Amino acid sequence: MACAICDTRRPRRFCAGVRGDICSLCCGNEREVTVDCPLDCEFLQESRKHQRAAGAEVPAGDIPNRDIQVTEKLVRQNEALLSFLAATVVRTALNTPGVIDYDVREALESLIRTYRTLQSGVYYESVPANPLAATIYSSVQQALAEYRQAEQRELGMTKTRDADVLGLLVFLQHFELDRNNGRRRGRAFLEALLNFYSPEPYPELGPGPWPEPPESSLILP
Repeated sequence: MACAICDTRRPRRFCAGVRGDICSLCCGNEREVTVDCPLDCEFLQESRKHQRAAGAEVPAGDIPNRDIQVTEKLVRQNEALLSFLAATVVRTALNTPGVIDYDVREALESLIRTYRTLQSGVYYESVPANPLAATIYSSVQQALAEYRQAEQRELGMTKTRDADVLGLLVFLQHFELDRNNGRRRGRAFLEALLNFYSPEPYPELGPGPWPEPPESSLILP
């Protein structure tokens, strides 16, 4: 029997991504590159401990939207909204086959462009051309509308400001840049969000309720 990927070396482990036995070398080389790895794969989990985030290689001057103030105060005062946004992104991404970190990055970029127009007074929807990113974009927009409707019902007013939403979207964008591992099919950022905003490692994702993150998880990237 030979490795299901290279068809040359002796297999050493079962790969759920290819549904066959593969060798250690192919596991390391093809993980999240040509293979869609389940997030609960023990070998993927072990690799997370040693991988270098792509964000570590991004020069500070190349980080986008640095003109938008993302302070610890902003994040802590909007923990519930941040938890809601992160949970919406995770739930949509993991329920949409094929979504990877780069799709989420594109969705966040488009959402930020849209909320920037609100600050200028000329509203314009920057929907991504990528259908996977567009699904996340639309889900976040719909969820935010529902969030504000719930505030209106419970408080008699909407306290969520567009400027705060913009700041939290930039927070998530910078977090994605920090956690993205640079692999073509990587989902390291989504996994980080899932671990922060879910009570179980990899639950069956449903409509909620989703918990607020522990205070220690809110660290500015």
